[in-house]
Amino acid sequence: MLLGSGEANANSNDTFVFNGRSYRGTFQHLDDGRIVNVVDLESYLYSVVPGEMSPRWPTGALQAQAISARTYVLQRSDPRRAYDLVPSQLDQVYTGMAGEAPGAVAAVDATAGRVLKFGLGFAQVAYSSCCGGHTEASSDAWGGSPLPYLGGVVCTSCTASPNYRWAANLELDAVAAHFPVPLEPLGELQDLRVTGYDRSGRARGFELVAANGSTTVGATAFRLTVGPRVVRSLLVTSLRRTPDKTAVLVEGGGLGHGVGLCQWGARGMAQSGADANAILALYFPGTVIANYDR
Repeated sequence: MLLGSGEANANSNDTFVFNGRSYRGTFQHLDDGRIVNVVDLESYLYSVVPGEMSPRWPTGALQAQAISARTYVLQRSDPRRAYDLVPSQLDQVYTGMAGEAPGAVAAVDATAGRVLKFGLGFAQVAYSSCCGGHTEASSDAWGGSPLPYLGGVVCTSCTASPNYRWAANLELDAVAAHFPVPLEPLGELQDLRVTGYDRSGRARGFELVAANGSTTVGATAFRLTVGPRVVRSLLVTSLRRTPDKTAVLVEGGGLGHGVGLCQWGARGMAQSGADANAILALYFPGTVIANYDR
């Protein structure tokens, strides 16, 4: 686990302090001075599970998150590299011992060694906050070959999420400022349109309509450029220009890429009595839960 640059000092109980924060395991210095945390997988998950999901959520959801997070690590582990992951949303949130919580620790312990497998290998695991009612196919989100267990499924359990449905006002001047190169020869930005939808109902692209023509931007590039907390997902249900024609009201559902486990959906299923096995069977159909050393 790459922690970054800073000061690290060992304690006597197989823990250490890095930049004022305590971590389990030991540390190593890379040639460029950055610090890598060498930590047991289960101890690592003690911090990851509550970093990715509220530790106050039901047991079934937390156990599904623990199995997913454990699989995520193992499918990416490579002994030829100096480290496997970074401690942020680029991989998985990891804040050391301060981030641990009893409910999450119990979920990790209860599922110790359990992972998702498909065929002879680990499943390619992904998860996001809320799918808005339908998860996304990995091939639609990121390209590549379709995976049978990441083809997108209907989800009816994430309606309690504050992001299940959302709206945002996109000021056209502000949007135009994000895309100066394609828009400069076309004049003032006047409207936005979705160019098409994939099987889950997510936008494939956005047409930027200007005074003297239009240009198309890929949906993911548009969302990341405008702001992933502004356009919270690509499950866009409506685009309407405001009466004064200076902005576009965007309505949509969900938060995040939507591939794989819907965390709010897992919460809703667990509240209805589903265990981790049932939750993971819905979001990763065709996979099996097994011990990773088998």
